[in-house]
Amino acid sequence: MTGTGFEKAPARDRKRFPGISSRAYEHPADRSALVALRKLTGFDTVFKALSGLLPERSLRLLFLSDSVRVGETQFPHLHTMLLDACYILDLEKVPQMYVQQDPKPNAMCIGLDEPIIVVTTGLVELLDEEEMRAVVGHEVGHALSGHAVYRTILLFLTTLALKVAWIPLGNVAIMGIVTALREWFRKSELSADRAGLLVGQDVHASMRGLMKLAGGNHLHEMNVDAFLAQAEEYEQGGDLRDSVLKILNLLPRTHPFTTVRAAELKKWSQNRDHQRILDGHYPRREDDKDTSVTDSFRQSASHYADTVRTSKDPLMKLVGDIAGGTADLGGKLRDRFTGAAGGASGSGGSSSSSSSGSSEDRGTGKDTGKGGATEQG
Repeated sequence: MTGTGFEKAPARDRKRFPGISSRAYEHPADRSALVALRKLTGFDTVFKALSGLLPERSLRLLFLSDSVRVGETQFPHLHTMLLDACYILDLEKVPQMYVQQDPKPNAMCIGLDEPIIVVTTGLVELLDEEEMRAVVGHEVGHALSGHAVYRTILLFLTTLALKVAWIPLGNVAIMGIVTALREWFRKSELSADRAGLLVGQDVHASMRGLMKLAGGNHLHEMNVDAFLAQAEEYEQGGDLRDSVLKILNLLPRTHPFTTVRAAELKKWSQNRDHQRILDGHYPRREDDKDTSVTDSFRQSASHYADTVRTSKDPLMKLVGDIAGGTADLGGKLRDRFTGAAGGASGSGGSSSSSSSGSSEDRGTGKDTGKGGATEQG
């Protein structure tokens, strides 16, 4: 299609996922937060009641009046992609979609009652057809997960924080909530990247799209392996000072860094869970109400523990070492004050035997602690 930045790609069959639950592709940290929120009785009612306070109506009017609404007669190729993405992920109500004049490549999904998808002209002009398909799938994934609600709240709170910045401690309290929401939202972006892959079913197109977001329309100058190597270097490079700087750089962002997103998506594409979804084995929406909050939090905690254990970042390695040392110390204390100590003390009634028993306890505790540390590793 001339002038749109799209390249003609051959038609191909892709799998569809009837009744798929967003839990199938959600990042563990994202999933645990969403499951907990969905379990709160009246949660949706409360936030819909807040819609009058939030800028949703204003945003809807703004896009309607100053952007182009995608449909059969306007950006029909994007309309077809949107219908296709909703069909693949089995989302019944198709969100409205707008193209906004902005040279910066971007896309978002917002709204409380009904999600709205917005893509910028910079993005439309940058990506080819298959890359754009992954982006549309990404945004439909946000809609299916219910992320639009929480993103709207995040936008509202960020605006509010600026308005109350002059109030002593007022900004601090709100920014604390905003920081927590941003951490969750960064994980939700990883979830939506997975949804984009499920829709596009072309990991190379997803990689290309992320590379273009980082380096522009210069694919002939970029290399996927080298791009992914940057993520590896970013994770393990530097010392503790660099680790702190990474955290400070990340805090104000709503999205993870692009190389990190590419590495995470590549890893998930090769994961057994991804293959099981393609084979038709995935959680169904009809079972969402029976999902255990405890299990979801356990999976999230397990994910973070694995991240700390396997990370090559200097700070994460230090945290892992401290955790291992704490486990080692815990093992010694446990054996000192429970079974091992009792057994040693019971072997004799005199004070000298007691003293000797204590010495043995220390030896036993040391061995057990080492065993525990090895098991932890």
